[in-house]
Amino acid sequence: MLGRLSPQEIESVLHSQLIGRIGCHADGETYVVPISYVYDGKHVICHTHEGKKIRMMRANPKVCFQVDDMADMANWKSVIAQGRFEELERPEERNAAMKKLLERYLPMISSITTHLGEHWPFHPENFAEIGGRVFRILVEERTGRFERETSSPDLHG
Repeated sequence: MLGRLSPQEIESVLHSQLIGRIGCHADGETYVVPISYVYDGKHVICHTHEGKKIRMMRANPKVCFQVDDMADMANWKSVIAQGRFEELERPEERNAAMKKLLERYLPMISSITTHLGEHWPFHPENFAEIGGRVFRILVEERTGRFERETSSPDLHG
């Protein structure tokens, strides 16, 4: 059975996952890239290093964010959010975002790409020690779909 997710189900998927995909478009090129994130109910918050996606989102702040919750090929949920890129440069905004990211990441098994400083897995005393760029996507529109396996008749019976 295919269907549309309710607003509450969309929120649940956005809150429950760790990895999503950002779609951005600038200068005639489209780029889709996975990224770890935390969702605060209004924004998708991310940390990255200077590179292609940051340059593209600065050039065109209209972005798409996509996330899946997939049990198997017959049981999944997928959410697409349209939004606007906002780079967080003011120390109080950047620090609050880094705190949310660290609180979300720390309970999880981690890899080198999620180690956000030399003190990992502990918070640094000064979030400015963590390099890179912190940004958020202001979610303006959300849609979601699902597929759920339904009982099928026994074809051999």
